[in-house]
Amino acid sequence: MKFIIRKCWFVGFVFFFIILTTSLMAQSGPGAPPPPDHSSSGTENKGGRGAPIGGGTLILIGLAAAYGGKKIYDLKQENLEE
Repeated sequence: MKFIIRKCWFVGFVFFFIILTTSLMAQSGPGAPPPPDHSSSGTENKGGRGAPIGGGTLILIGLAAAYGGKKIYDLKQENLEE
């Protein structure tokens, strides 16, 4: 039983490490400067910039993986009791 728990923790840490390193490697440097504004009126609507979703997505995936791991652990515990 302890072996299974240790293996689950090991797999979880490896998965977390892989996700963490890939997200850190995906960070890019500063982008190119914005193009100069050539409009004569200066009142044109430039639109909004999108909100970054990378960090929230990783948190959501991590929580889903933890929830799935807990459900699997509970299912195995239930099968051992029977």
